[in-house]
Amino acid sequence: MTPIRFVLRHPTLRLIAVALLLLGAHNASVYPYQSLIAIERIGMSKPSFSLLLVLASLIAVTSSVVFGVLGDQFGHRRLIALGTALCSTVGIGLMLVFPGIWALILCQGVLLPLASSMYGQLFALARLASADEGRNRDAVLGAIRSAMSFSFLAMLIFWTFAFGFGLSELAVYVSAGVASLGMSLLVWFGWPKDGQTAWADPRSGLRLRDALAEIAKPNVAIRVFLLGALASAGNLYMVLVSLIFDASPVRGPADVALYVGLVAGFEVPAMLLVPRFAHRMQRSTLIAIGAAIYACHLLALPLLSDSPLLWVMTVFAGFGGAVIITIPIPYYQDLLADRPGTASAMLAVQKLVADVLTAAIFAIGTRFGGFEAVAIMGASVSIAGALGLYLADRNAWFPARA
Repeated sequence: MTPIRFVLRHPTLRLIAVALLLLGAHNASVYPYQSLIAIERIGMSKPSFSLLLVLASLIAVTSSVVFGVLGDQFGHRRLIALGTALCSTVGIGLMLVFPGIWALILCQGVLLPLASSMYGQLFALARLASADEGRNRDAVLGAIRSAMSFSFLAMLIFWTFAFGFGLSELAVYVSAGVASLGMSLLVWFGWPKDGQTAWADPRSGLRLRDALAEIAKPNVAIRVFLLGALASAGNLYMVLVSLIFDASPVRGPADVALYVGLVAGFEVPAMLLVPRFAHRMQRSTLIAIGAAIYACHLLALPLLSDSPLLWVMTVFAGFGGAVIITIPIPYYQDLLADRPGTASAMLAVQKLVADVLTAAIFAIGTRFGGFEAVAIMGASVSIAGALGLYLADRNAWFPARA
């Protein structure tokens, strides 16, 4: 049975796939336009918006880790998921009813970051529901994750045409609100009730302090840092693509949308194909290959920006991006095999590491050499992270499990 057919026939995995479709539509509605809405439409100053992003990042990481640990500790996964889904619904509702600075702060700075922990919770549930699938679980998780990329791309295309017809940017909160409300209803009616699942969900028995200490152990913390380093290339791509195309005499905003859309479009089939290779090699080896391919794409952005060959790189970006997006999910789940909630929360910690490194690389690169220097530094950091992860997993003196 193909992974897609297996997901469609499994009630819980099917629910998770639908939830990721809604999450992708929600994220594509809100996040690409948050800076424009905050600064140009709401009137927030740029320094204030920077502080808002810092607040949002801290809350997102903290809530993901705490909710993941609590889910493993007490098992109230449905209750936690419902609470985070409602956070999104309330936050979007505030922006629809009372659009303004304070609503924006509560929505984008507090409630949506709390709701972002839903991503990890969905994959924690997927880990529990597919525990018997072995290495086939990689393909199942890849199929599920592709749903989010598909809806993200579809929603971006929708808003591109909608804005072309003169619709206000604030209208993105309508589609985000529909997605958030759908998520809340999906969790309420479809999420398996705690203690009544067909699979075992043993409690960790760890206090919060002990669980956090487990995450801080070198065998976990260093791997999260290395994965964050290699993932920073994806962040830098999103930062650089519009700037490089704007500086090019032959590119423009339409090219940015087309390039980003093509990359996202190639990621979807790649997410379905890549996990099938996971059982043939170590995950760290596959991640290293994906990171190297993606680094080539990042290096090519400033070098080929004026060339038709640039469009060929969207294929490489799609394949490499699919690897560094999907494979870390089962990697963390095996690293913390008895802590599905905590393992999935590591994705948020990885994102924080990637965000910090992205900011540092961009600041240093633009200060001393421009966009080319940023691309070279980003590719180097990404490959170094992938190589470090590969070596860490190959050496017995640095075991994956404590």
